[in-house]
Amino acid sequence: MRKQRKQYALLTGICVIGLGVLLAGKFVTDQQRKSRNQQRTVAGEEQSKNTGQNKADEADRNKDPEQAKKGATIQDNDPELAKKGETNGKNPEQQEIAETDSGSSSEQRETWINASGNTLETRILPPEGFVRPSADADSLTSFLRTYPMKKDGSAVKLYNGKKKGRQDVHAAIFKLPLEKEDLQQCADSVMRVYAEYYWHTGRKDQIAFHFVDGFLAEYRKWQQGYRIQIGESRSSWVKSASPDSSYTCFQKYLRIVFSYASTLSMEKESKRIQTKELKPGDIFIRGGSPGHVVMVVDMCEHSDGRKAFLLGQGYMPAQEFHVLKNPAHGENPWYYLDEVEYPFDTPEYTFEEGSLRRTKY
Repeated sequence: MRKQRKQYALLTGICVIGLGVLLAGKFVTDQQRKSRNQQRTVAGEEQSKNTGQNKADEADRNKDPEQAKKGATIQDNDPELAKKGETNGKNPEQQEIAETDSGSSSEQRETWINASGNTLETRILPPEGFVRPSADADSLTSFLRTYPMKKDGSAVKLYNGKKKGRQDVHAAIFKLPLEKEDLQQCADSVMRVYAEYYWHTGRKDQIAFHFVDGFLAEYRKWQQGYRIQIGESRSSWVKSASPDSSYTCFQKYLRIVFSYASTLSMEKESKRIQTKELKPGDIFIRGGSPGHVVMVVDMCEHSDGRKAFLLGQGYMPAQEFHVLKNPAHGENPWYYLDEVEYPFDTPEYTFEEGSLRRTKY
């Protein structure tokens, strides 16, 4: 009996030891399986990263280095192309367009320029909800609206054919004649607009401008063969040529005017007006040596009474007459009447209160 108990105890111990060995083996197996799974996960993540990097590297290798360089610098180096990039797809019906940048949501923007338009009114579109009021066919407003413009994106040229230093201030360029000398600057450009307007509408007798010394240079007298003798204190007329009504003779007259008239004389032959009186042909001016002047070249209005206007300028050195951008509104060239306050900023000049005037031309 005692022997049987010993045998039973021995068998029990063997069973306990066996069970312990089995449990230990299972634990080790579970740990090994877990370790292998973790290794697979890490390996998978590394492979995914490597695959993504490989694709990116492949995309970089497929890029044209010159195109990549252009894409990075085109807007920094060429404001005109930058403008085109910002106003992609010009719509003459003044619709808003969506521009989508990589990694950002689309943004609604308004189109201001119709690249195919070849006159002021067809090139620069009014803001949404605004319309250009009707104008008489023989008015200065109509003359300016239908005036031919240079191709969209053109550079402003100087009198000598070289490009103006700043090409980021204009929205469009008039095909207004420009003399070959450094004469047709800011005030001269305004006088040129008025002179061309009266010439082409058959009102040549109204072409007359004061010199700085007060002398009134009338084209009517010049056309009759009179020429201007510049005196020490005051100029005078001298009959020294045959009558000539050609455009070439008209240009010679203008070159004399541009030589002896300026913002000083223009300011004297103009009067102050209120903002609410503004119309095309009015000017913002500071008479001086040098001074500056810009001209209202068009207007539009909203049904709620709001008004907006465009400004044109020539500058120094003598250069092509161009429509200015509005520095307060980026690519939008329109200035809003209810936003006019002084100092009044334009891209290249700031005007003080009292500078808004109307010429007597």
